[in-house]
Amino acid sequence: MRPQGGAFAPEPPRVAVWAVPVASVMAGSLVTILPVVATFPVLPPLGLMTLLAWRLLRPEWTRIWSPVPFGFFDDLVSGQPLGSAMLLWTLAFLVVDLLDRRLVSRDFWQDWVLASGAIAFCLFGGRLIATPLAAHVDTVLVFQVVAAVLLFPFVSRIVARLDAKRGAQP
Repeated sequence: MRPQGGAFAPEPPRVAVWAVPVASVMAGSLVTILPVVATFPVLPPLGLMTLLAWRLLRPEWTRIWSPVPFGFFDDLVSGQPLGSAMLLWTLAFLVVDLLDRRLVSRDFWQDWVLASGAIAFCLFGGRLIATPLAAHVDTVLVFQVVAAVLLFPFVSRIVARLDAKRGAQP
């Protein structure tokens, strides 16, 4: 039986260390281009959720400026006004980073609450930017927020498995 770690364990390829998080966030954003037929849109923002899961799991791998290019990519593929995800994701990241520094220790429930607040902020902010206030989309938006909050533990589990597969050292 081969030992899993130690001084003589092979180091993972440098490309895998940064390419796996980048590819997973971009794949999450690309889910919006799949042809899904629904009576009302409840597809959660999987790119944002994946980025938040990486941030909460590995804060040392995610830079504070990383929501800007990912938000730009998400704006391009989702059809939102250009710059809306860049702004909202960056503001959410700043708040999560501020609260993360204030907390002495975190567990999964606190991560879930932080991510839920960030997701709700981005979805409601995106609604204010993309649609007129007279549009009656608030009920659908609440369903989308609930779906995203309930789906976040699953996305977080997928990110944890990807992190284990890429072989990054803690």
